[in-house]
Amino acid sequence: MANQTYHPTPGPIALFGSGETSPSGQRIFEFLFKTLSASPLVRILETPAGFELNSEKVAGNVAEFIQDHLQNYKPRIKLIPARKKGTDFSPDDPDIARPILESDLIFMGPGSPTYAVRQLEKSLAWEYLITRHRMGAALALSSATAIAVSSYALPVYEIYKVGQDIHWQPGLDLFSPFQLSLVFIPHWNNTDGGIDLDTSRCFMGRIRFDALLSLLPSNQVVIGIDEHTGLIIDFQTACTHVIGSGKVTILSEGSERIFPSGSTVNLSELGDYKLPDPRTGISPDSWNTALKIQQEAIDRKIPPKEIVELAEEREQARKEKAWQAADNLRIRIEEKGWTVQDSVDGFILEKILN
Repeated sequence: MANQTYHPTPGPIALFGSGETSPSGQRIFEFLFKTLSASPLVRILETPAGFELNSEKVAGNVAEFIQDHLQNYKPRIKLIPARKKGTDFSPDDPDIARPILESDLIFMGPGSPTYAVRQLEKSLAWEYLITRHRMGAALALSSATAIAVSSYALPVYEIYKVGQDIHWQPGLDLFSPFQLSLVFIPHWNNTDGGIDLDTSRCFMGRIRFDALLSLLPSNQVVIGIDEHTGLIIDFQTACTHVIGSGKVTILSEGSERIFPSGSTVNLSELGDYKLPDPRTGISPDSWNTALKIQQEAIDRKIPPKEIVELAEEREQARKEKAWQAADNLRIRIEEKGWTVQDSVDGFILEKILN
């Protein structure tokens, strides 16, 4: 796997317009979980809300939702407290960032888009996230993070709350290695302002947003995602999927295309994409570390001969209805660091993770 011919397909990317802990959010997560292996490792980064004193709670709310509403997939969830550079919770700390390389799905959500960009740009956590995605891990990015990964990030708070002049800031540009320049605008159809204030286009309003569009390159692709709606980009099938209660709007070179929920659209609708060499923009150290961790994960799934023999002995005891003997063998297997589950095809052994 460490040789030059290893070319995995990047995992799917889900971008939420809002509602990651709503019924529509559950449907989007389910789409991703169905692409993953059993009992997937889920990593939730606190970074976008790292400036908040309760960033752990913000991320924890999503963790609780996944644990409660997607329990059939048996997710194993861990929060990543990569909150702020230059602190004890830095996204550049190898010990904090390392669990990202063990993930099957990585989630980032609410917070500040511009703060997320500042903390993740050129950070170890961001490089690890890109590495795992290129190796097949799924990404789930909502609200602030959907903005932050754009080629140009909309400074929502700075304009809407602080009153700064309209402008864009450089984003993390997640899709540039795919030769795509994309700007994501969640909360596209927001109506929080009621009849007195237009808060659509992520609280900018149509008039102000039209002015913002004039500041972008003429060929810039802008993707508006309605609330409680998700856009899933699937590199495996070269398709995008719209899931939820609303629509996705694509603005490109003066045209506007609207795709309702349930639409499946060719990925080429977002531009002339090309899958990059998976190591593009990734240091050899990060790539090799990820390969090592991946191999260790594979090795953990292969039980030693002694464990298999105990499981076979237990299976025979169950066939003979020697329940106490079977239970004792289960305990011995667990003491040696494995769990055994019965299935229609026999048994399944899984390594107990610390």
